[in-house]
Amino acid sequence: MSNVWQSIVGPRAPADVDDEKRREYRLPSIFLGLAALSLIISIFLPYWNLTLEAPQYPKGLHVQTYVNRLEGDVQEIDGLNHYIGMRPLEEAAQLERSLSIILISVTALLVVSAIFIHTKWVVLLALPALLYPILFVADMYFWLRSFGQNLDPTAALSNYIEPFVPTFLGEGLIGQFRTISSFGAGYYLACLASVLILVGLYFHRRAYKPLVDATQEKAQGSGTQDSGSSGATGEV
Repeated sequence: MSNVWQSIVGPRAPADVDDEKRREYRLPSIFLGLAALSLIISIFLPYWNLTLEAPQYPKGLHVQTYVNRLEGDVQEIDGLNHYIGMRPLEEAAQLERSLSIILISVTALLVVSAIFIHTKWVVLLALPALLYPILFVADMYFWLRSFGQNLDPTAALSNYIEPFVPTFLGEGLIGQFRTISSFGAGYYLACLASVLILVGLYFHRRAYKPLVDATQEKAQGSGTQDSGSSGATGEV
């Protein structure tokens, strides 16, 4: 079991190295640690912003989407959406929002755990955080499409609004309403975390792959010597 664990964790950085080499071993930890911190901070910031401009709302209506809640003029927008047969915004992604803080925290912990893995298996621990921004966009698009394509045919303005896909980014038109959608600071922090992880993995490979290769060569050499010794003993 110890050999299996060692093959996953990998060799430790040698203590008797110069300052430049020591910095090289520290770089992966710094970037991965910053990535985990970025993910945690992103929880407290909006991931997606929506502004709806309507004649009766000269200042516009605004909604900020966090990973676990919606804030802003949610009720007012729901009131307008009701006329075209769209469901209330709070009904979207209920499961995702209820689990988001736990899942993001676990993802950040996996990135922190990756600091202590010095083999290729580090990629498995970092993969959820790398894919997270893509998964968020895919989930948002799914719910926007679902809400826009499944309008209530009995709504007051159902004869005037055909099923549609709300604009995910940029400007869109829904009847006489204009929408402006954009990513929020939280999403950009999640993307920053992915970039930091990629940089960290680059420095990780550069620092620890030579150690892993040297360890494997040493193990193979020891195995060859043991086989030779056994053969010699058998001949005698």
